[in-house]
Amino acid sequence: MSSSDEASREPSLLDAACEAFVADLAELSPTWATEWGLPGHDGELQDFSPEYYDALGERTREMVMDVDAFDEATDSSDDEDDFDDVDQVTAAALRDRLGVFLDRHHHAEDLRDLNVIESPVQTIRDSFLLMPHETAEDLEAVRARLAKVPAALDGYRTSLDDAAGHGLVAPLRQVDAVNTQCEELADTGSVFEGLGLDPDSREVTAAKEAFGEFADWLNEHLAPVAPHSDAVGRDRFELFSHDHLGDVVDLDEAYTWSLERIAELRARQEEVAAELYGAGTTVRQAMHQLNQDEHYTINGTEALQEWMQGVADQAIVHLDGTEVDLPDEIKTIECRIDPAGTGGIFYTPPSDDFLRPGRMWWSVPEEQKTFHMWQELSTVFHEGVPGHHLQIGIGLAESSLNLWRRSVTWIAGHGEGWALYAEQLMADLGYCDDPGFRMGLLDAQRLRAARVALDIGVHLGKKTPDGGVWDSSYAKTFLRENTAMAEPNLVFELDRLLGWPGQGSAYALGERMWRELRDDALDQGMTLGQFHNEALRRGSIPMSVLREDLLD
Repeated sequence: MSSSDEASREPSLLDAACEAFVADLAELSPTWATEWGLPGHDGELQDFSPEYYDALGERTREMVMDVDAFDEATDSSDDEDDFDDVDQVTAAALRDRLGVFLDRHHHAEDLRDLNVIESPVQTIRDSFLLMPHETAEDLEAVRARLAKVPAALDGYRTSLDDAAGHGLVAPLRQVDAVNTQCEELADTGSVFEGLGLDPDSREVTAAKEAFGEFADWLNEHLAPVAPHSDAVGRDRFELFSHDHLGDVVDLDEAYTWSLERIAELRARQEEVAAELYGAGTTVRQAMHQLNQDEHYTINGTEALQEWMQGVADQAIVHLDGTEVDLPDEIKTIECRIDPAGTGGIFYTPPSDDFLRPGRMWWSVPEEQKTFHMWQELSTVFHEGVPGHHLQIGIGLAESSLNLWRRSVTWIAGHGEGWALYAEQLMADLGYCDDPGFRMGLLDAQRLRAARVALDIGVHLGKKTPDGGVWDSSYAKTFLRENTAMAEPNLVFELDRLLGWPGQGSAYALGERMWRELRDDALDQGMTLGQFHNEALRRGSIPMSVLREDLLD
């Protein structure tokens, strides 16, 4: 089906079923509705109880049955209810995504879900970041959701307790880290005090107290039964890898490839170090000197935010109409500082109606006052344009796709893989010709390759490159050797990788899939701009599904 045909395409029965599915998910999970920008749910909050997870599982099973029923009705009679090309892609993506979701539910991965970056504690906290805080109505929604925080944490505690009764407990590292996050949410200066309500109001006070009690419960009840090992084992890791990557890959081959990739990138960094500061300069010495160079230094979060915005705005002007066609709705991006201070950098998409713009967030640790442009330029491209903002925005603006395809489905292998592809694209366009910025890009690429090795190495119990055993101590040393990341960020990075199996490796493995697909598309006669436009307007789908739909 051509682009013009899809632009005038009438929604199908499968599209209608997807729209109903999203509406039901928004009802069950109000924080998802907030994330997707769907109105009417900001004052609500799911309770994260076993009954909540069962309801999600049941609704997902119903959707799978709907897909199968519609597909069985498709025949060769050219009936108007048959699947068209868009439906075929939607059905393939649904079967993959919903199948993995149900596998996780069947193995009670939802009940035991606790980690430092993507579990109910962060979902609750971050949902308030996405909510508007301008009008009286906005603040009443904030007040209403805050009032439901104690019940949500009670339900979450029940789920964790049920899972623990079956020996299913997150590693101690994650329990301790989330405990610290909960204590910070309960303490003076909590992010809940900055939501526009009176910091001493009943709702703010109750939410803070609930997080304090939850922290105590984690420390007293869950920590004593939490395993000390961070590894999840091959069976669980294969499920997580499929979930995050969107496809099944040979994990042993990927591990070997990552170590080869690290060696290649290290050699290239050594060449840049010599170019910067002369023969014999080590990579570490070059990075140290770059950090002392005022040309690459930013002081203070206000200057950091201004720099981020300028880079993002310039990229939009440069790329539009040449490397990709930007819809008008996404020609604006907002760069902000996240008050949580976890050390992460992330992107939040526009609302479905684009009234809430896409935003790039930098969660700056309190003690960090200095930032280094040479190291961070590629990150701004990754999170903004041509990375996540471009990728998500183009899919969101695609009128031929239903709401599930546009706003809901997200696959790290596709999304993070594209964002890494986008970093290299900007280098190919000359943005990293400066050797300092080139060192920063290579440092980012080396980190992503190191994530593959660490992720697979720890969780599958692989041998280290020197023949030892992958454990948290080795993993931290390995990270420090393969990135210029500041210590507070590195600590968070380690906890994140160990607690979110399969996600860290999806970046570089996803980029490898994107580059292979790009090369094959160009071999078939596409221009680079055509490839970008055609691939991105299909939304976030498994790379194998994208390949089959895009190529002849």
